[in-house]
Amino acid sequence: MNFLNRNLYLLFACQTIFVSGSILLVTVGGIVGHAIAPDEGFATLPVALMVIGTAAATIPAAWMMQRKGRRFGFIFAAVLGAFGATLATYALHGEYFGLFCAATVPVGASLGFSQQFRFAAAESVQTHQVSHAVSFILLGSIAGAFLGPALVTHSADMNPDTPYSLAFSWLVGLYLLAVLLLRGLNFSEQSQANALRPKLVDSFVDGVQPSSMLTALRLLRLRPAFVTAVLAGVVGQGVMTYVMTATPVSMNVEHGFSIQMTSEVIRAHVIAMYLPSLIAPWLIARMGLPRMMMMGSIALAAALVIGLSGHQLMHFGVSLILLGIGWNFLFVSGTALLVQSYHPHESFRAQAFNDFSVFGVSAVMSLLAGVVLSQFGWLVLLISAMPAVGLMLVVLIWMHRTTATGSV
Repeated sequence: MNFLNRNLYLLFACQTIFVSGSILLVTVGGIVGHAIAPDEGFATLPVALMVIGTAAATIPAAWMMQRKGRRFGFIFAAVLGAFGATLATYALHGEYFGLFCAATVPVGASLGFSQQFRFAAAESVQTHQVSHAVSFILLGSIAGAFLGPALVTHSADMNPDTPYSLAFSWLVGLYLLAVLLLRGLNFSEQSQANALRPKLVDSFVDGVQPSSMLTALRLLRLRPAFVTAVLAGVVGQGVMTYVMTATPVSMNVEHGFSIQMTSEVIRAHVIAMYLPSLIAPWLIARMGLPRMMMMGSIALAAALVIGLSGHQLMHFGVSLILLGIGWNFLFVSGTALLVQSYHPHESFRAQAFNDFSVFGVSAVMSLLAGVVLSQFGWLVLLISAMPAVGLMLVVLIWMHRTTATGSV
């Protein structure tokens, strides 16, 4: 644990807060939508708009942090989240579906900024500590996995007339706490750490500094490591969002499970997303990044197969747990690979392209989830996710042959 520093502790705490907000919205967004939306096909629209907000914010977040610094960008994100949660509280009191949907956009945008937490952590340590730092930040989400559903259930118990409005009121306070915590970030030693980091990029390009954003992206796309890293995030986040967004509606509305049971399954899923971070660095060191991503892809495939086998609580629970594990293995190893695939001067461009790709696809998948679920049902939704997992496996084999090695 000698890689820990003040920044990592603060980012850990703020990761907990931001993840609590996302879990709160994922848990109740579809249920609220089903209750007050004009058409059940729009039930997952609030969650979809949250993800769209996340995708739309990724490039502005990188741009702002490049010019104003990480601390400024993160504080801006916390204020944005507080605004969205305040708007959601008011919308739920009046049962204004349109306003509730609008409120999810700034919350999602704040998450787009918070995705840079892992890059801020990676830039604060040396190369051999990157997977440890990223995993540590993701572990902060475990607390969020307990806090988010707890906000939902306690709010429903204390305020049954508007069961979830109180939860969003509490969320406002959490975002304001994050503002105070983020003021303590200090990145004065960050540039020194970056200068010492060797880059995997030198294996694939000649080190030419591009003169434009377009040229930079063209060079990045020529690198097998960069392509594979981005795809790992796209597939992991896309498949996870697609299935997770539909799960509360399928459980609570279609199959009659209580909100408590539904919340427990979502909580188990989120814990499974982040708990493997305890062992992910060890697994990466032992097996290498491509094999780690292979394991993540296999876990996603297993989640889909188990989900297809039945509609009992066990099927939902085990499927969502495997879905979380698969996401973790792809996300952690993909991030560790990504930060080795570009030069220091390319960092913000590469990170912006990666996060926009990941959350842009995720936004589309969250929109499709409600439509596919309402029109074709749960089984078709799971089957339609399988080609993406197959594509990830094919690209991993391609990367293995391109680099002529079993590890990166």
